[in-house]
Amino acid sequence: MKSHKDLDVWKKAIDLSVDVYRLTDIFPKSELYAMTSQMRRASVSIASNIAEGAARRTDKDFIHFLHMALGSASELDTQFEIVARVNLAHKDEVQVLQSKVGVISKMLYGLIRSVGNKHHG
Repeated sequence: MKSHKDLDVWKKAIDLSVDVYRLTDIFPKSELYAMTSQMRRASVSIASNIAEGAARRTDKDFIHFLHMALGSASELDTQFEIVARVNLAHKDEVQVLQSKVGVISKMLYGLIRSVGNKHHG
């Protein structure tokens, strides 16, 4: 198994986390322990779960952590939707980030399929 740092989906998840940190920097201080904290935690969780899964010994464990990363991606997508609706950020900027989450989710699904098919193909 290669390092998680070799996985394109991990690299994209790291970039997304950086984007989320930058986006949430503009949020009002009243959101620090609410949306800011939630979004940062969810974005970091995507990359972290990919890394943790890649470090596991079995493909079953890897797939489990990839599913956890998918859950965090869905959580973050939902938070982006709320941010746009309550006008915490420009809708255009949020849509760009939601698109990145969509790409990462598709890559995670593909990786899950690929790892799962190693034993069935």
